[in-house]
Amino acid sequence: MSDSLLFTPHQLGAAVLPNRIAMAPMTRSRTTQPGDIPNRLMAEYYAQRASAGLIITEATQISPQGKGYSFTPGIFSFEQIQGWRLITQAVHAKGGKIYSQLWHVGRMSHPSFHDDGQPVAPSAIAPDAQVWVVDEDGVGSMQDCPVPRALEHHEIQAIIEDYRQAAINAIEAGFDGVEIHAANGYLIDQFLRSTSNHRTDEYGGSIENRIRFAIEIVEAVCKAVGAENVGIRLAPFITQRGMNDPSVTEAILEATKHFQRLGIAYIHLAEADWDDAPQVSPQFRTALREMFTGSIMVAGNYTHATAHQLLQAGLVDMVAFGRPFLANPDLPYRLQHQLPLNVISDPTTLFGGNETGYTDYPYYNQHA
Repeated sequence: MSDSLLFTPHQLGAAVLPNRIAMAPMTRSRTTQPGDIPNRLMAEYYAQRASAGLIITEATQISPQGKGYSFTPGIFSFEQIQGWRLITQAVHAKGGKIYSQLWHVGRMSHPSFHDDGQPVAPSAIAPDAQVWVVDEDGVGSMQDCPVPRALEHHEIQAIIEDYRQAAINAIEAGFDGVEIHAANGYLIDQFLRSTSNHRTDEYGGSIENRIRFAIEIVEAVCKAVGAENVGIRLAPFITQRGMNDPSVTEAILEATKHFQRLGIAYIHLAEADWDDAPQVSPQFRTALREMFTGSIMVAGNYTHATAHQLLQAGLVDMVAFGRPFLANPDLPYRLQHQLPLNVISDPTTLFGGNETGYTDYPYYNQHA
């Protein structure tokens, strides 16, 4: 499989990528405190993985209000922008490309992160989910998400502006582009789905109204940094976190018409990757491919063989790998040469901590 389509170049928006392998966004919670500031350890981690055609960073909050997990990075303060610059410079020095994933968690949060003790959402509906919170003693644990506060109408425009400014900040920090996180039950996804959006204004009710928030964010970000530098992540078949809405695929396809009109670089599908999870239907893949001429990326427990099959069918243009990249900084090399993969040695090192389980996984030639 060394001649797999995975290892052919690809034009992604404004960038020419050496291969079609992306490093999927994965929360690792290694920022410097206080301030959720990216740091040199993170720069080493991302630079180790620069052989990916594209790195998409861990989800990065666009504002203090957008935070939902301890020690996750932001991109709204001067110190955070400076910290991210260390990372983009390190990745570029290794010849890599890197996008910032812009994130507002909405109701997927905890009272300890908010001055008034309440996360925000389209509607005051709890998500039946948990987030990772570090207490005053430095101990992290999963905590229940409370009932959020429904956003006032005027607050929605302020959040759209936060996305716009975060995109500008990302380019200032040296990123090659941005990915808008509209998947996995976070704020934009909450607007898209009738299960989490019970609004009666122009941002709720019909599909046309429920996609409005996403479209206005994408429009604002495209105007700020150029559509050719913008991607969006969506999760059409994920049902966790109180998000099981059968109409969401219709909403996503309707929104895609606008993404096509705006000319964004790519759509990134976060696909369910657990046993007996809902499968992406061939009809959805075909419909998306027919209406969107930009790049389509998928992530979801893919192997070299299954990734090659989708690429060969012409249904996708890139495949993102998540967990395999955690333990294999040289994952593209290992895949291309059919070499054995490292496994995650200690799951307790996934969130928070130091270099252990983060930057200490060896390249293949270190074993040899």
